[in-house]
Amino acid sequence: MSSCMVNPKHMHLVLWRLALVGLALLVSAGDDAVAASGRSQRSVQSIESRRGGDPIMAIVSLRDQRITVYDADGWILRATVSSSQKGATPTGIFSVQKRTQQYSNLCLAWSGITLHGGRLPGYPSSYGCMRTPFSSAARLFDATRVGMRVIVAPGDLAPVEIAHPVLLPSKSEASAMAAARAADAVETVNKAYQARLAAVAASREAARLMIPVRMAENLRLRAERQLVAAEATLAFAITAEGKAQAEEAKTRAFDRLVELHAQWAAAKADVQPKLDAVASARAAAAAAEAMRIAAAQAAQEAARDLEPISMFISRKTQRLYVRQAFQPIWESPVTILDADRPVGTHVFTAMEVSNGDSSMRWSAVTLDGGRTHAAVVEPQGRARGARGRTNEQTLTDPNSAKIALDRIVIPKDVLDRIVGMVSPRSSLIVSDEEVSAETGKDTEFVVDLSGEPQGGIRSRRRGSGI
Repeated sequence: MSSCMVNPKHMHLVLWRLALVGLALLVSAGDDAVAASGRSQRSVQSIESRRGGDPIMAIVSLRDQRITVYDADGWILRATVSSSQKGATPTGIFSVQKRTQQYSNLCLAWSGITLHGGRLPGYPSSYGCMRTPFSSAARLFDATRVGMRVIVAPGDLAPVEIAHPVLLPSKSEASAMAAARAADAVETVNKAYQARLAAVAASREAARLMIPVRMAENLRLRAERQLVAAEATLAFAITAEGKAQAEEAKTRAFDRLVELHAQWAAAKADVQPKLDAVASARAAAAAAEAMRIAAAQAAQEAARDLEPISMFISRKTQRLYVRQAFQPIWESPVTILDADRPVGTHVFTAMEVSNGDSSMRWSAVTLDGGRTHAAVVEPQGRARGARGRTNEQTLTDPNSAKIALDRIVIPKDVLDRIVGMVSPRSSLIVSDEEVSAETGKDTEFVVDLSGEPQGGIRSRRRGSGI
């Protein structure tokens, strides 16, 4: 029979093993608490701060796995996201290019990246796209528009209001003129439509009135054939009786022809004013159609004039680029003082016209203030977001953005041209970078951030020449 007593010589080993087991249980409980805390923080999938106005921009924080949508008065919607693994989500400045519904899923797309509804494990887990809860996808779909600016940053940024002479006011006269041109175009289109309806109605009426004319003409042609036949019979008649009968038949045919010709002429004369009206209506419809085509082109130009403009100033190329309605308009050289020193990457956005006059409220978001930063190392796998998570935003330093604007010299003729084009949601990007190769047909400006993961776009290291 074995004893249940522990040998005193081995008691210290037993106690040591018990201590190790207790420590393991404590560590496990601590990890479970941290994970539960992370799940609790991530349980809020989307938050609406208030009923928002027109959306201006969205900022995606890869560190916090969160997207925030802003209007002129602040943020209006926040939602959790799950970005790509191992830095596959490009960072930079983009814009919404498509809003689509695929297989009952709502999608927003920019530069090859799609934000769509899906399952969120609480850390970056996708292989290229960006996920958000299905309920958040529906809200984001409603709170965004094609062309809206999207900023993807390592951390969570927030815009601040800013004023500077380079940030131009709005000319309400240009908006009023564009709206008047659009209204004139609509009126011209309506007139063309009415002229086309009048021409169609006149043609139908003329076709109805031409029925008796065609009937009279057919009878006249038949009488002509009968007269020709009677003359032939008379020519070949041999006997006196036959000649008399043929002569009588010819006389009847001639009298019938004269009668039918008179009826045909009268019917044609009666319908001629209607035919003239048809010709006039068709000419008016053709002229109205030409005006409609010109008006449609004017309406397109007017609609484009009402679209916000997007401007990009590159320190690398020392040029200003302007796009509107996703198409390049023109570019111009500019001067950036102390061109060898980085200026940073800043996004300035026209929010709204203030006080009912031509003054414009602008906001600024600084992604890189021109200083050298250490690389941001993002946690990978399940550890990301579970520890060290912070909900604090990095407010843009207005002084940094103003210093960047102070170094920009834009020719006066260029300023005069731009001032009449600025409207709410217009934007100005100032960057050390050049225009990204992702900027192309039917896109807004795309800016890649040097030294940050670019996923499928391209990876670049920050160099002294940029």
